[in-house]
Amino acid sequence: MAGIICSELSGQNIPYGDNKKTGQYYTLRGIKMYVEVYGQGRPLLMIHGNGGDISAFAQNIPYFSKKYRVIAADSRAQGKTVDPGDSLSFEMMADDFAALLEVMHIDSAYVLGWSDGGINALLLAMRHPEKVIKLVSTGANLTPDSSALTPATWMDEQNEYNAKKNKTWTSAKEKNDWKIFMLDWLQPNVPFSALQSIRCPSLIVCGDHDVITIEHTAAIYKNIPRAYFWVLPNSGHSTLQEHRDEFNKIVDEFFVRPFPVR
Repeated sequence: MAGIICSELSGQNIPYGDNKKTGQYYTLRGIKMYVEVYGQGRPLLMIHGNGGDISAFAQNIPYFSKKYRVIAADSRAQGKTVDPGDSLSFEMMADDFAALLEVMHIDSAYVLGWSDGGINALLLAMRHPEKVIKLVSTGANLTPDSSALTPATWMDEQNEYNAKKNKTWTSAKEKNDWKIFMLDWLQPNVPFSALQSIRCPSLIVCGDHDVITIEHTAAIYKNIPRAYFWVLPNSGHSTLQEHRDEFNKIVDEFFVRPFPVR
């Protein structure tokens, strides 16, 4: 859902995701990744969801950029980060973000990921633990099936796949859109036991009406050694937008001070 969303918190109309004043490209791993940086302080990497872009964090960047160096990036094959390749995986994207921090000369960062970005945050901590100080993952899943998704969400994806699986795509956009859809149709496939390798403090979040079931999110939390679990009441998948003020405050508190050991 690419587009421009303007800030309500800063009193300025900032075109997040299309800000020519701060946006730039970093060449890494065969692509040019589009990145916007806001604020100063400890680095905070923000990773958006499937088919999205930097503008997904328009209601969060103004808050966090007051004390962090916010690094908001368009993931591979999404937003302004073009990837003509025919393959895409969450592992590939996690490695992209590790490479981005490397090319920006950032040893480690706080990480906030939403939806597919939450999956990327978890995999980044698993594959490149030295790069993650603390992570917040909201609306993430580890399997692409009805064990993780609500029945309605699973049925919607199944119907879309069945309706489009035999189509011939002619334009680059159609091919890319299908590649992005197939990412979530076939992936991720991460065993819960693999989460044991995450050593950084992790805040695992979902809404009580999320498209990812509370049970699945709870299983993610239970398998991370230093994890904390937060279910936002009266919230769907867009926790960081629907409950902007509370979300920003709690996440900031998690980054700043140690939570009690469970």
